[in-house]
Amino acid sequence: MKQNLLIGIVAIVALIAGLYFSIVIAPPDVAEVKYLQKYPAARALPEFELYDQNDDLFSNQQLEGYWTLAFVGYTFCPDICPTTLAELKGIYPQLQAINSDYPIKIWFLSVDPKRDTAARLKEYINFFNSDFWATSGEHKQLFPLVRSMGMMYAMSDNTDDPNYLVDHSASITLINPKGEVVGRFKPTLEPGSIPVSEGSQIVEDMPIVVSM
Repeated sequence: MKQNLLIGIVAIVALIAGLYFSIVIAPPDVAEVKYLQKYPAARALPEFELYDQNDDLFSNQQLEGYWTLAFVGYTFCPDICPTTLAELKGIYPQLQAINSDYPIKIWFLSVDPKRDTAARLKEYINFFNSDFWATSGEHKQLFPLVRSMGMMYAMSDNTDDPNYLVDHSASITLINPKGEVVGRFKPTLEPGSIPVSEGSQIVEDMPIVVSM
């Protein structure tokens, strides 16, 4: 009897210790993002100097203190860019309503400096939301910057043709308040449809992201 009682007491103590460890010492995992493809480690961006839609200097310092959703494209883009920016415009009020110490910004990075002057960028971005950042700069600044963001672009046509097209990534890159790339939202690729990152997925994940 005494042996059975002792075994019972030991089992109860072990159960209590297990519950304490699982709840207090090792609490349940916090919510995980569903759609953001996180990189194993945050990636620093190279030092860069661009111009924005007001023809002011835009550099790494502008990214500090914000969560930034960055999109690479150009204003003469016939499909992906206007569709993506319209998607971001639609969810922007919801993004601004997220409780965070660091506001969420939208950054449109044009990789077509030949045509996308500051004045052109301002006219274009104001059509979507004047709070969005719109920038461009020399290719020697753009190439390493876009590459470090996990994106790409290439001139698919001769730029002597006024209607030349630019190939570019369709993902939306997420940059943390330290100005480091932490992941990206990739578009859904379906035959016959424009590859665009879904706003509903961004809205679902961002409250989790900003609480990390």
